[in-house]
Amino acid sequence: MGLNLDDKKAVVAEVSAQVANAQTIAVAEYRGIAVGDLTTLRAKARESGVYLRVLKNTLVRRAIAGTPFEGLAGDLTGPLIYGISTDPVAAAKVLNDFAKGNDKIVLRAGSYAGNTLDKAGIQALASIPSREELLAKLLGVMQAPVSGFAGALAALAKKREEEGAAA
Repeated sequence: MGLNLDDKKAVVAEVSAQVANAQTIAVAEYRGIAVGDLTTLRAKARESGVYLRVLKNTLVRRAIAGTPFEGLAGDLTGPLIYGISTDPVAAAKVLNDFAKGNDKIVLRAGSYAGNTLDKAGIQALASIPSREELLAKLLGVMQAPVSGFAGALAALAKKREEEGAAA
């Protein structure tokens, strides 16, 4: 059953609110996917903080009109699932990782920072580590000298104890 005008306005408003805070939109074709697989994809998207939804393309075109994602409008044809995220790589990563294990999901296009991306662009964006991963790596690099110095002091103290006990 189709949506009435009020329902369509509500969907456009909801998507517009998501797009207003988004940094990335990733779009994939989902033709022929099993319901269980789609449920799994939605669960992974929720874990990553990605707004994932199957929407009417005309409603999405209205929602992205006048935004940095407007260039994506030409690629919105066919049965599509939309991943929208505030994290620059989360939406691309969720759809790309799921597409690797399921041939029914085909990456189509995306948009990041006002630039329209093709399938290769979405895959490249998905290969970038997430913000949390980058912060963890930075923290590890920052802690390495301190932990190395602490280890050296502990070894020196142990050596002096052994020398004192031997004397």
